[in-house]
Amino acid sequence: MSERPHGPPSPPAGILEYALPDGWQLFAGKTDAANDYVSLKLAKANDRWFHIRGMPGGHVVLRVSADREPDRATLELAASIAAFHSKARSAGVVAVSMTEGRHVSKPRGAKPGTVSIQRERILRVRPIAESELATFRRVTV
Repeated sequence: MSERPHGPPSPPAGILEYALPDGWQLFAGKTDAANDYVSLKLAKANDRWFHIRGMPGGHVVLRVSADREPDRATLELAASIAAFHSKARSAGVVAVSMTEGRHVSKPRGAKPGTVSIQRERILRVRPIAESELATFRRVTV
């Protein structure tokens, strides 16, 4: 009889990690399973959650510790990365929803990649250019 490994399940494929200026850490999901993991398992209560408004896209989480608050430039950068990881990648200015991790939940019976959010704030940003995105260290989790 083989033994099952103990501990939490490993993260699904399709999660990208970015190292932003000033030590900020950001995670982006590329698949429905990765989006669920980023939004519901990885995100903590104080983290900031981002998603393009009104169309398909990756769920993006900015890690925020209890003793630190992101400035406007950091929030806009995270929102522009969320816009890049969406169907609006080549659009001009787009609306990106942002909320704290504590306000993201999964409706009962919802398909993978579907969440419900409360206390949404809208940021209007341009999707980050792929060449600029490449300047941030990208690691697949």
